[in-house]
Amino acid sequence: MRVLVSGADGQLGTTLGRLFAAEDDVRLATRADLDLTRSDQVRAVVADARPDVVINCAAYNDVDGAEDQVELALSVNAFGVRALAHASCDVGARLVHYSSDFVFDGTTDRPYTEDDQPNPRSVYATSKLLGEWFARAAPHYVLRVESLFGGGALEPAPSGRARGSSLDRMADTLLAGRPIHAFTDRTVSPSYVDDVAHATRVLLRAAPPDGVYHCVGTGCASWFDVATELGRCLGVPAQIEPATLADRHLRAARPLYCALSNAKLAAVGVPMPAWQDAVARYAARRSGV
Repeated sequence: MRVLVSGADGQLGTTLGRLFAAEDDVRLATRADLDLTRSDQVRAVVADARPDVVINCAAYNDVDGAEDQVELALSVNAFGVRALAHASCDVGARLVHYSSDFVFDGTTDRPYTEDDQPNPRSVYATSKLLGEWFARAAPHYVLRVESLFGGGALEPAPSGRARGSSLDRMADTLLAGRPIHAFTDRTVSPSYVDDVAHATRVLLRAAPPDGVYHCVGTGCASWFDVATELGRCLGVPAQIEPATLADRHLRAARPLYCALSNAKLAAVGVPMPAWQDAVARYAARRSGV
């Protein structure tokens, strides 16, 4: 199988590239190689690669920044996906695209299913939902993930730069013996990049019907509980201070209850491990066990 991975230098793209390279003919495209804001470049790169599958890991992920950079967020997360979908159709490829829990408003009290109605509350969230819709122009799997962690974060962070994932930054801080703040009022289903990458490969082999699938760790918890479990698994004293979203005064709205049900994915033969299991495996790698 010929696979083209866009956003190949990111957290998820790096992991997917390594996994698929073991069995498939993989072409890795970083932003320098494939800029989703340039539809002509998208068409040219996809036409040259002639993949069977295009896996799109490229995204604009600055949730607060998107409130000001509306055009850029839409160009990457929405219209860039449209360009990829059309280019995929041109060569007969399937598109795998990753979306977000942010497409929901977070006002429920149980994990969202794929049948629930999205209701985005920020520019970023709206751009991700539009990307889902545009992906439908091609044979597609849209995988909603949330609270991604792991992947490139297991390698040294670039000098002077923080890691991109909340859980990865928590691990850095806990291992450094410093206190962290964690939300008590945000409920999530953390997604380990290793598990998401593995699920993507299994899904493509299983070839279920096109559509949206929630690809997250099984179960859910508040960020405070996730941080507590992370500290326990790392074997370090966890200095965790409770916080709420209101304490932070963030620019863009965040969904409070944003847990996702992955029952649909499991029903097509792709079960996801419990988030606690994922955190334990991640912590063991961070600790060198």
